[in-house]
Amino acid sequence: MTKLSILEYLNRMIKGEITDDMHTHMHYPTQISKTLGINIIEVGLGTATVQINTTKEKHSNQQGTIHGGLLCELADAAIGTAHSTVIPEGETFTSVELKINFYRPVFDNLLTAKASPLHSGKNLSHYVCDIFRSDGKKAAMVTSTVMTLRGDKATGR
Repeated sequence: MTKLSILEYLNRMIKGEITDDMHTHMHYPTQISKTLGINIIEVGLGTATVQINTTKEKHSNQQGTIHGGLLCELADAAIGTAHSTVIPEGETFTSVELKINFYRPVFDNLLTAKASPLHSGKNLSHYVCDIFRSDGKKAAMVTSTVMTLRGDKATGR
């Protein structure tokens, strides 16, 4: 078995270079991302870009626009992926706050969420994630606070 860092594992996953003997200390792709069809398309140290192809038939609300909760999940996936690249084995993390501002409606569309840190602290980190429609216009902006967990607080997560 070849154990890789999260960053190396994700970069190989994006390139389609993961083999059965490769693994890392977190689970990628995540089950929620597989269920919803969220794909990681770019990752760096503390940054991540994810995409989802939305459809009215699968992702809309009662008004026919793409549900805002899906945009929250897309941003949370980008932020969680970005933060996981800076987490060593034995540590984990959890979101403690997430705020979204919606700017434009989304219909059937390829959405791209780009997450990067505003502040990277020892215990608390703050991220911003911009969500763009395929026409390049910003659909939403998300900010989130993530808490890094160590020792007993990381056990069993």
